[in-house]
Amino acid sequence: MTLLQANGVSLRRGGRAVVSGASLTLEKGRVVGLIGPNGAGKSTFMRMLAGLQAPDCGQIDLLGRDIGQIPPGLRARQLAFMPQDGEKPPPMPVRALVALGRLPHGQVNAAQAARHPAVAHALAATGLHDLCARPASHLSGGERARMNLARALATDTPVILADEPIAALDPAHALSMMHLFRQQAGQGKGIVIVLHDLVLATRFCDDLVLMDGGSVIRHGPPVQVLDDDIMRTVYGVTVRRVGDAIVPWALCR
Repeated sequence: MTLLQANGVSLRRGGRAVVSGASLTLEKGRVVGLIGPNGAGKSTFMRMLAGLQAPDCGQIDLLGRDIGQIPPGLRARQLAFMPQDGEKPPPMPVRALVALGRLPHGQVNAAQAARHPAVAHALAATGLHDLCARPASHLSGGERARMNLARALATDTPVILADEPIAALDPAHALSMMHLFRQQAGQGKGIVIVLHDLVLATRFCDDLVLMDGGSVIRHGPPVQVLDDDIMRTVYGVTVRRVGDAIVPWALCR
């Protein structure tokens, strides 16, 4: 079942093509890694996939419907977007911030939202149950990343989009997050993740979408997308392989 489909979407800013003719397909139960060098257009493409930025041309369908025609409230119940972790969260309890994920369902009473089973499930799935009373501003980077995921899980949407959710995380926290995404896909959700860690991308993603210069230049299974030529021409590195994983090894530019 196709959950999210983008066909030939483009966006120009200041006369420059930021995204050009990009396409992506997300099926139920799949994890898609959106990869590419800095400035490739990945975050802008993700914002378009989330319905937060309208493309100049092209089509994006969410659950078979033009995403631009879906009311924001309904879209928020169908798709959860995790932006890049930016400002430090407010000193609210973790449970209260995770419970904000219930707002799209009309649960505006904070106390009732915090008691919703989906919030308890999200806290348990992300290992935050013991931290639920802690002020969110006191969390470490890894704990904050898990809290952002928990808020998305509390909304209980079929689609989750995550923009660099493991950036700046240590190896243990990064692995934990990727396992959580895989578990959610195993329960039938569709996940798109912007990643720079190619080892984790090749290990945890079913498919990779490689962007460069605003365009999708390859897509498919990791072993087909990341060959030695692409690594040299797009990333400017040579690689070594550990099983199916690709490890950037040396500069070649």
